[in-house]
Formats: sequence, structure tokens, C-alpha cells
Amino acid sequence: MLRPSPLLPVPGASASATAAPPGRAASMRMFHGDVFLGEADVFPIKPGPEGALPFPSNEIRISHLSPASERCPPLAILQTIAPFSVRCKLQARPLPPHPSLHRLYLTCFNEYKSAVVVVGDEELHLVAMPSKVEKVPCFWCCSVRAGLYAASVGMLNLRCLAIVFDLDETLIVANTMRSFESRIEMLSRRMDIEDDPVRVAGMSAEIKRYIEDRELLKEFIDTDTVTDNGRIVGTQKEEVQPMPGVQERLVRPVIRLPERNAILTRINPEIRDTSVFVKLRPAWEDLRSYLTAKGRKRFEVYVCTMAERDYALEIWRLLDPEANLISLNNLSDRVVCVKAGSKKSLQHVFREGGCHPKMAMVIDDRLQVWDEKDQHRVHVVPAYAPYYAPQAEMANAVPVLCVARNVACNVRGGFFREFDENLLKKVFELLYENELLDLPYAPDVGDYLVSEDPNFPPSNKDPAPIPEGMSGAEVEKRLNGRAYQGDQKQISSSIRPSDDARVAIRGTLGSSNVQPNGGSMAIVPSLFVTVLQEIGRLCNSKVEFRSTVSTSKITQFSVEVLFSNEKIGNGIGKTRDEAQVQAAEKALQNLQSNYLSYVAPIAGVLNKDTSNSSRNGNGFLEDDLDSDGDTAMQEPSGSKSEQKDHSNVDRLPSVLSLIRELCLEDQHVVFRDQVRNPGSATNEEYHFQL
Repeated sequence: MLRPSPLLPVPGASASATAAPPGRAASMRMFHGDVFLGEADVFPIKPGPEGALPFPSNEIRISHLSPASERCPPLAILQTIAPFSVRCKLQARPLPPHPSLHRLYLTCFNEYKSAVVVVGDEELHLVAMPSKVEKVPCFWCCSVRAGLYAASVGMLNLRCLAIVFDLDETLIVANTMRSFESRIEMLSRRMDIEDDPVRVAGMSAEIKRYIEDRELLKEFIDTDTVTDNGRIVGTQKEEVQPMPGVQERLVRPVIRLPERNAILTRINPEIRDTSVFVKLRPAWEDLRSYLTAKGRKRFEVYVCTMAERDYALEIWRLLDPEANLISLNNLSDRVVCVKAGSKKSLQHVFREGGCHPKMAMVIDDRLQVWDEKDQHRVHVVPAYAPYYAPQAEMANAVPVLCVARNVACNVRGGFFREFDENLLKKVFELLYENELLDLPYAPDVGDYLVSEDPNFPPSNKDPAPIPEGMSGAEVEKRLNGRAYQGDQKQISSSIRPSDDARVAIRGTLGSSNVQPNGGSMAIVPSLFVTVLQEIGRLCNSKVEFRSTVSTSKITQFSVEVLFSNEKIGNGIGKTRDEAQVQAAEKALQNLQSNYLSYVAPIAGVLNKDTSNSSRNGNGFLEDDLDSDGDTAMQEPSGSKSEQKDHSNVDRLPSVLSLIRELCLEDQHVVFRDQVRNPGSATNEEYHFQL
């Protein structure tokens, strides 16, 4: 994008267009290190005491220039990580001329750099600005936390955000011998007082699964081997790469059981009682691959957990064995352990200035453990329950971590679309004379995550199971050899999904009513966005949400849905979330209408000539069905009935599969088949109701 030439008046501008900054100007001497650059007039942004100038000793001493940015001007970066942080404006005095200050200005302007003044734990960035009328160097001075700007430059240039993972019951479930025994004992006590035979059978099956894995862990502790399906598996000695500054060499005995999605490891190799049985959540590899696909980092990865540190570091090593997500150099800072009972916060995660909370999303199974100001940036997943509901993860059309992957993809796309199409565009139009309120809105990851609805009804009526795995204080006690004092986690009063539980769905805008078989069923609207993203993924097509804000007195958001660059829906709302959900719902309705009109000849829903079936022009489902080269959806003239029947039978699995993907999880799907007019033709026609 072209920028106005520095130090030259903008064409069409006049002296009357100059806006004088509020407050009285102060004259200050400018230095780069110890080199004198010249003098400048400094204008506070705000009048009175609030407009106190930030420079100590009434001089401006530049310590260094910021890293060069490839595509983002410094003001765009600063507005993203420190919105509306302009403290004052600087204007070089015209006489006497100062060539050194002039060169500094041109360097900053042309190379997308800023001149940095360090004041305590704060950085003051002098941003070179073009002027309407002035022919001298002009700067805006913005304040930001020390180190944050340098970390953000690379992320914004690479279109990279941050993602923070919880560990226990989000990505894994881990147990020691004591935690296994505790859970078996608690379930046994509950069985003794339970009268419902169905629930008793469920608890019995859960105990059996606990016992099976406990026996594997016991064998690992005693012999460093396990017997898996009659096959003896020995340990592999895995060397833990030391972090910078740590000289100790650590080798752990590890057994990996990929068929069980499980790993056995020993936190302290010298103490067998620190052995742990770890179950990895299905689809972790899919999510991990997305984060680093084709060698391009889409997210900077962090971990925030209430677990003990040595345990957390080992669990993360098992999840990221090649250190592709977090390098060894960054591991110490990026695995953050919070004291049990404390609130997690993004400010604490990024205490070293690695990222701004607005550029980070969280994947966690619990929302309330996060600081309230960060909760709108949390994508809540159902707690992983491999013993209580072992089939729940794969019973859904989209595994839980694949949903998380899709959400992360959508968040990243929405964030940088707003950044490119709104913030960058407007920053390039700003001049030195503009006011603070002329700065554009800066995107926030929370804008693209629909908040969790605490009133959403639970997915079944089963009693709450005991928490699986270990919590932070419990881990610390057990791995340090202390006596077990009872579960650190209390049995939740919320209800956990059963084996056929769906992916957790969240929303804030109320529910839409559908009428299956004459009844009503609440569907959380945010599910529309997830379903639409998944349809796009299945069809290898890009789904985009484009948003704008009206300039009228009543602020309204408008969102368009593009499917392979074709508009298929739009929505308007008072919030971006409301507009996005409305647009996704309309898009799904349009896709459903187009799809049903296309597949009607196969299912026998319509009794009109199939050659006239409607194709409304979106075409994505038609392309998906026709990708194998079979064009028998419409019967060609002269074809034989046997060929038609054969093509319909071959195509039926594809049709049913796509129908299943289009159906919302909570709408019960029933296929009813009946023979119609059996004597009317040689070949009977079968009609299905869905």
C-alpha cells in the first residue's frame, strides 16, 4: 500500500487543515545514545495533569531502533498491542536544520521502524508520521510494556497468534497407582448405594477399565515391561533434552502403546512410585499438525496448568516429543504452572512479554479457572473422560480436538482479516495531524470466540462421575511420595457427557428452535459456525467470515459468509458474534436447500422430473459428489433402468454420509424405509423418510 511521502505536504492539503495538538508545547533536546540529534517541540495529547510528558529529565534519549517490520507499519503494531496509547506528539524545530534527526526520521519511515526510549519497564516508541503541511520530521509517541513490541513484530508479520493449552482432562488423563486405587474405591462405594441397574452396569464397566490400566501400570512399576494383548512390551530409554542452563542428564523409562493411545513414563527415574499411566486425547496429532503444517507456524504455543512442574514438563514432552511446538530454549518460560486454587491468567502466562492477551486463545476444559477478563478468549472443550465414556471422543462426526482445530483456524482467519482489511488500511491513511480518536479498532481474539452459555442444559441425565486423572496439588503430593489425603478435586455438580456425548457447544445469544417430529429442541447457535467450518473442511473449500461495522449512530455489525469465494449467507447484529451466528445459520439454510434439491432424485423425495432438479449455483456439494467422475445423478436419455439403479446404489453411501455431516448433533436422525406401489413396476421403488 502506498504511503504519503515524508516531509512533503499531502496534495490538496492547506495550512488551515493543520490540527494543533492540545496543551502547551515543551522544547526538548533529542539524543540517540550520546549523539545529539536536534531539538523538537513536544505536544501532550491530553490537557492538564493527565497530559504530563513521559520523558525524564526533559530530554528525549533514544536507546535503539525497533526491529524492522516487513509488512506492518509500527503504528499498526502498537495499536494492536497497546490500543490508543499515544502519549504525545513531536515536531522537529525547523531552524537550525538537523540532518541527523532528518536521517533518523527517514530510516524509521521507510524501514517500518520506531525509535525507542526506555523508561523503567516501559518503552516509548517514536513513530515517524507523514504530515499534511509540515516539512520537518514529525512523530507520534506511543507507550508499551518493555519487550512486547519486539515479540509482536514477528508474530504479526507471519500472521501468527498464541494458543495456550491446559493439560489434565483437556489433552490427557494421567493416573498413578494411588489415583487408580482411589477411583476404584470411590466407584465401588457408589455402586453399593445405587439401585438403578443401568447405572450399576455403567460403573462396573468403568471400574473394569480402571483395573485393566492399573494392572499395566503395576507391571511397569515392577518389571519395566507390560503385557499388551499377549505381547510383552519393554521400556525404551528416552533421554530428556536439558533446558538451557541445566546440566543434569535425565533418562526416563517409557513405554508407548499407540493402539491404546497411552504412554507409561516415570517422572523421577529413580523412584518407581512416580510412574504414571497417561492417556492421550484422540485427534491430538491432527491439532498438532495444523499448528505447524508445512513448516509454517500458525500459533506460538504455551501451556498453563495447575500441575506440578516436573510432571507438566514430562507430559508436554510426551505430547511434543520433537519440540516442534515449543523449542527447548523457550520451554522454561512457556510451560507455566499455577498454584492449585489460584486463577489462571494470560497476563501471568505472558509475564515475560512474549505476547499480548488480545492475540491469544485458550483451550481448556474449565472456564471458571481463568481470570474473568480472559474468559471470552477461552474455547472450552468437554473434559476428557476415557474411563467413564471411552467412546465419546470418536462417536462424534468431528472429534473434540478437531473442533478445537477448526475454531483456532476460524479465530486466526477472522483476526487477521480484521487486521488487514480494517486496521492496516486505516493506519496507512493517518497523518500527523489526526487525533487519537481517529485510530481504528484493534482486533481481539475474543471477538471470534463465542462465549460459553452457563445456562446451556447438560447433555444427559447420568450422575456426575468422579474426575479422572490427577489435579495439581494431588500430583505434587503423589510424586513427592506423600500420603494420599483424598481427592483434590471435588465431584463436580455439573453433569459429564456419556458415551454418546456430543462435542461441547457454546453460545450466548439464546437458542434456535427446530421442530423434529412435532417437538421442539434447543440448538445453541454457535454450533452453526462449527458445522459450517467442518463442511468446508470436508469439501476442501475455504469458509470465510467477513465483517464490517456500520457508520450510523446505532452501531451494527454485518457479517458475510463466503464459501470458495461465493457469498452464501449474511447476518446483521448488535455484536459481531450475533451477526456471525446469524450469517452462519442462513448459510447452512442455503446449503441445505441447494443440497436437498440436488439429491432429491436419489432419495425419492420429489416426484418430478429429475432432469429439472434445481442447482442454485453454489455448486460445492455438486462438485463433491461428482468428484469421482460419476455423472449419473441426472438420468441421461436412453439409459437403462439397471444402470440407474446401480448408480443410485453406488452413490447412496456418499449421500448418507453428507446428510449425516449436515445434521446437527442433537437432532435424532431416523431412516424409515417402505415399499411403494410394489406391483406398479418390475423393479420396486424404495422411498425413505428422514
